[in-house]
Amino acid sequence: QVQLVESGGGLVQAGGSLRLSCAASGSIFIVKSINTMNWYRQAPGKQRELVAVITKIGSTNYADSVKGRFTISRDNAKNTVYLQMNSLKLEDTAVYYCAGNFGSYWGQGTQVTVSS
Repeated sequence: QVQLVESGGGLVQAGGSLRLSCAASGSIFIVKSINTMNWYRQAPGKQRELVAVITKIGSTNYADSVKGRFTISRDNAKNTVYLQMNSLKLEDTAVYYCAGNFGSYWGQGTQVTVSS
């Protein structure tokens, strides 16, 4: 069993920054076996979309809408993944979810609201 717990969401003005964290806990064997960690987001009335991906060795990939503004990173020793979000836009408002292996494991989500 694996638990993913996100933190760091909140209200920020457009142009500002936030850093989300996702801590994995539970079965050490399973946690260490997770190859990719992902951040998804879901805005009201929209489908959940994949925002960023990071592999165990640190390779990353981003949705076009966040490239150059968001950075995903991971600390394997702490079993934690981060999403640094800069130059936030109104359209970044959503619930952000941490996931393992593209949805094998999910966090509960954290709200990010960008105001004008």
